[in-house]
Amino acid sequence: MATAMALVVVFLLAASVGLSEGAVYKVGDSAGWTLLGNPNYTAWALSKNFQVGDTIVFEYNKEYHNVVEVKKHDYDCCSEKSPIATYATGNDSITLKTKGHHYFLCGIPGHCTAGQKVDIKVSSCAAPATSPAPSPPSISPATPPSSGGGGAGGGAGGGVSTPGAAPGASTGTRAVPGGIALLLAVFSCAAIYGGLVWHY
Repeated sequence: MATAMALVVVFLLAASVGLSEGAVYKVGDSAGWTLLGNPNYTAWALSKNFQVGDTIVFEYNKEYHNVVEVKKHDYDCCSEKSPIATYATGNDSITLKTKGHHYFLCGIPGHCTAGQKVDIKVSSCAAPATSPAPSPPSISPATPPSSGGGGAGGGAGGGVSTPGAAPGASTGTRAVPGGIALLLAVFSCAAIYGGLVWHY
């Protein structure tokens, strides 16, 4: 009986830990935190549904970039002079602990003004688990894109730039093991108290 109760306690603890895990998002998806390829961090962030407890991961070459968390005014002005926090490992994981906006930029001169900044908006309520991630609109060009002329967002003419990193490419990874552990804990309780386990 004591062994069975210990198992139930272990399963309940595992379930509570698993349920508190959030999603993990790599900033910029496959592009990472960079200027190469002109990633559109605004479009990337808008395509996500960040929740308290989620983790954002900045992956970058630490010789050329860093991550500075700042207040809105500094974000708008691309100023790293009054940072909330500065990260420089090249692989920084930041857990989102509060709802609202969290502003990040690269503190290397010229990088923020070139677009290396992101506003992470953490919602106060979770989206329904059954709703799919929004997919980018389907556009059928009348003529094939030309091979020359500046790349993403770099040509003259047009008024729409194509983001370097596809929004919606990843929706984050939510923890499933917690749900499985909870299910096992409930089954264990039912087994013990429902007579499935023989007591000697």
